[in-house]
Amino acid sequence: MTSPATHWIEAREAQTINDKIMAPLLARKSWRNWWIATAIAAIFAILFLLCIALVFTVGIGLLGNNTTIVWGTPLANYVWWIGIGNAGTLISALLLITRQKWRSSINRSAETMTLIAVAIAGLFPIIHLGRPLYFLWLMPYPNSMGLWPQWRSALIWDFWAILSYLLFSIIFWYVGLIPDLATVRDTATTPWRSKLFGAFALGWRNSALHWKVQQRFMLTMAGLAVPLVCSVHSIVGLDFAASLMPGWEEGIFPPYFVVGAMYSGFAMVVVLIAGVRWGFGFQSFMTKNHFDVIGKIMLMGAWVMGITYAVEWFGAWYGGDDTERAFTAFEFVGHYWPLYWLMLACNVFIPQLFWWKRFRVSIPLIVVISILVNVGMWDERLLIVWNTLSHGYLASMWSVFWPTLTDWGLMFGSLGFFAFLYLIYCRIIPTSTMYEVRELAHDAAGER
Repeated sequence: MTSPATHWIEAREAQTINDKIMAPLLARKSWRNWWIATAIAAIFAILFLLCIALVFTVGIGLLGNNTTIVWGTPLANYVWWIGIGNAGTLISALLLITRQKWRSSINRSAETMTLIAVAIAGLFPIIHLGRPLYFLWLMPYPNSMGLWPQWRSALIWDFWAILSYLLFSIIFWYVGLIPDLATVRDTATTPWRSKLFGAFALGWRNSALHWKVQQRFMLTMAGLAVPLVCSVHSIVGLDFAASLMPGWEEGIFPPYFVVGAMYSGFAMVVVLIAGVRWGFGFQSFMTKNHFDVIGKIMLMGAWVMGITYAVEWFGAWYGGDDTERAFTAFEFVGHYWPLYWLMLACNVFIPQLFWWKRFRVSIPLIVVISILVNVGMWDERLLIVWNTLSHGYLASMWSVFWPTLTDWGLMFGSLGFFAFLYLIYCRIIPTSTMYEVRELAHDAAGER
């Protein structure tokens, strides 16, 4: 039986946790680093919007696409961003199902990453179309010519996969957020903030019934999230695998894309929580043990990616198809060979440093390696598009893709847009799950 003094200590510790996590929302501090980061991100976000406006007004001739490489950076960026987005909800759901207590410090960032990344990913197919008004033709109604959409087109699959996944992720994120919104409502010192958060808390009263329903709902949604995420990114992989192009017609693409999404997603989570940890002083919530565990998972991802690349090479050799063998040779020594070797280095070789704990628990080192992993995954998405379309079956159609300034603006601008939206989120929503962190503190107190 715990004494009244123990209950008082636990209550004080719980209040300390609440105050710490809510400080970026409620405390009257300048948060100088946040303002600097937001200003820099806003510059790149404006660049991104300007590039989109230019493509829509002038045309897709501003991009590096040509008659051979009809898919360029917009589709490669789409695959990369949808991979980042798919990983967030998958990470949170898997950690919830497996009862991993350390999820409390990263699940909110991972879920928010999903919402922002999926929204950005959805913009790139529209940019690729060049005529955004025709985007509605992807929906199941006849266009102005009385024709129905092509249901065998992978774009139809993508449209419904992304839409269903985005709606699911919003619900999963919001229901998990409700108890924290109620905490901010009850702690807010200004009437307008109390009313605003109270409206979004949907009448949460911290009752046993509310907790029972919320926990049961979250577990059910987490169970649904895993097959949904696997199906969504498998569909993205089938965009390529359903074709007859060399390098794309591979049955390994669906699982390969799912693992790649989780790999790049964990790498992005490392960068995000490291920034939050440093900017808001959350060292007590986001400890080195969190980075240690994530580093081990990323090491596993590096091995899976390396084995997948080896399977592709073996399949090209064992299949005996001269075109596939020529394509594989083109990957290693063709026009884009520096990018291909960079991809192998970032995705497979450099993450092998995570075999040593000192690299996993060193925050600067794991952040640098995580950034390199995402560079490698981005590079991989570019090469999936460029290599195959540059070196197809017809030799007379071989061509090389050269990115333009607009391509670079879209690529780096989307990163700034993502960072800008994430930084805004950090100041209006609790970045860690307060009730789960309090539960961890309570369990730790009981063990003591």
